[in-house]
Amino acid sequence: MNDAAGPRPLVVTVGEPSGVGPDITLMAHRRRAEWSLPPFVLIADPEMMARRAERLRFDVTIRTVGSIAEFDVAFDGLSILPLVNRHAEAPGRPDPANGAGTIEAIDRATRLVLAGEASAMVTNPIDKKALYDVGFAHPGHTEYLAELCGALTGCPVQPVMLLTGPELSCVPVTIHIPLADVPKALTTELILSTARIVAADLRARFGLNAPRLAVSGLNPHAGERGAIGREDEEVIRPAVEILRHEGLDVVGPLPGDTMFHAEARARYDVALCMYHDQALIPAKTLAFDETVNVTLGLPIIRTSPDHGTAADLAGLGTARPASFVAALRLAGRMSSIQNEASAS
Repeated sequence: MNDAAGPRPLVVTVGEPSGVGPDITLMAHRRRAEWSLPPFVLIADPEMMARRAERLRFDVTIRTVGSIAEFDVAFDGLSILPLVNRHAEAPGRPDPANGAGTIEAIDRATRLVLAGEASAMVTNPIDKKALYDVGFAHPGHTEYLAELCGALTGCPVQPVMLLTGPELSCVPVTIHIPLADVPKALTTELILSTARIVAADLRARFGLNAPRLAVSGLNPHAGERGAIGREDEEVIRPAVEILRHEGLDVVGPLPGDTMFHAEARARYDVALCMYHDQALIPAKTLAFDETVNVTLGLPIIRTSPDHGTAADLAGLGTARPASFVAALRLAGRMSSIQNEASAS
């Protein structure tokens, strides 16, 4: 049985069953001791996972548990909280019928962490199109988790997407919106609230007492003092000045084409970028297999691999679990830092 006085396990969601989520979860489980991974419980369809393990020729013992309290860290197999809404095992073939189970896993994991039964959640990738076909109305995982946490706690949540790897950590201030909509969505207030959330979580969950933030410009050359667009001077710079006045270590706006080389990266802990690709392109270029997606601003810890469902690789045994492994390790580390901070 799970020792209530000991470390709580992570809870992992299976994600899109036709993708590589089941594969990389099984791969990580099989080598958890070798890779020194924190213990975790999976929310999934046990029959689907057994079939995927058989397809991959993995010898895995699966045990269903009724609650996190039944988790036994000494058990050598894979502990699964079974889904009510079943999943079909069909690698590479997304099926809208799987959508209810995919959403159920996210909902249940969120509740388990909020209730303190699990220490953090690690989410496998979802197929947004498959979920849209069954009425999912959110741009992605990040926005859905924010709305869910807000509804469950009664406190509104602003989600902040952090991509963090061994060489770069960065945050897109605007996320899943068309590039044409970025200038009107970008406001001084949005930059301020994003930076404050980043700084707070870097202190509480990453152990950085004095986080250093670098803020990018929006336009080429950060606008060249208004010669190439006014947003950098009229929207971004005022936010930087306010944050400095509040005592944060912030620089910017910086030209996006000169802030990601090695010497520049050494000067800050996190780069705040103005739109999705300005952040994700350098992050994934520098360390695609080791970068982790973290949602800041939530009342819970959530990490995820930085890649998609990769349905073309599902069931073949060729998917690389490195980003999922990094997500597990980071979730465990963030939970430990947060627990130590709250105990002191």
